Amino acid sequence: MAAQDTSDAPTAPKTPFTIVTGFLGAGKTTLINYILTEQRDKRICVIENEFGEINIDEKLVSENMASKEDLIQMDNGCACCSIRGDLVRTLGSLVEKRAQFDAIMLETTGLADPAPIIATLKSNQWIDDNFLIDAVVCLASAKHVKAHLDEEKPDGAVNEAVQQVAFSDKILLNKVDLVSPEEKAAIRARIAAINNFAEVIECERSRVDLSKIIGISSFDIERCVDMDPVLFDKQDGEKKVHDLSMVASVGISVDGFLDVPKFNIFMAELLQTRAADLYSDRAESLTIGPDFTMCCKRTTRAVQRCKNR
Repeated sequence: MAAQDTSDAPTAPKTPFTIVTGFLGAGKTTLINYILTEQRDKRICVIENEFGEINIDEKLVSENMASKEDLIQMDNGCACCSIRGDLVRTLGSLVEKRAQFDAIMLETTGLADPAPIIATLKSNQWIDDNFLIDAVVCLASAKHVKAHLDEEKPDGAVNEAVQQVAFSDKILLNKVDLVSPEEKAAIRARIAAINNFAEVIECERSRVDLSKIIGISSFDIERCVDMDPVLFDKQDGEKKVHDLSMVASVGISVDGFLDVPKFNIFMAELLQTRAADLYSDRAESLTIGPDFTMCCKRTTRAVQRCKNR
């Protein structure tokens, strides 16, 4: 990168920025919610980048925010390709407000490659002068990550799951309760073959010692460049195109009360016939009756339901 004039660089400490990545259904939103509820000492601004026509994650996270203004949505594309400019503008809008926050967390889509995001943040001098990448934290589902890592992609297409593991400083091996010790050992070996630098932390339901993933200053740009020597050599405006020929998002909005028997029949038939093809399905505020609401979030064959408070 060419040297730039930093005479106008701020003198205040940079605001730490954590990139939370991981494939669809790995537990990223659950981790964000856990962080927001487990600690109250830090005021954290969350940037949600949703893959899908309806932003469910924003609704799942917003109830745990100290202020609704601390949650920013980017739901018209992926932060690593089609809306990288939006990410820069979003962070630019936070420069004057950053003193209000102790940290910023970006939850990427499950299909995001963290490498272009890192390059975007580090190649913009204004952003780099004000924000410090603290860590790249990857959520990996112990039940399904091996299949994602081994998935064969068309020629020239990137395997997002591999990139997410490769560019991470910390890897949270989530849902370890769903695999045997032998399966877990094989998964750890597969991850180590891709990234033997990152610490692998085993967890369930995305619950982890927060001191191991927040305020750790573990990001190393030199390691990223070693993995991808042309990380900063791409032409301005060049965008990586995901191969989404095998991935689609369908959103259904229903006004009024939900017919629970019909909904259960629909979901049962869908899971029976196409469970292997579903990365993640989730719903928020399904009104069953005047006094009862069901929230269900299904991620790769794991269903959770909660009664309305």
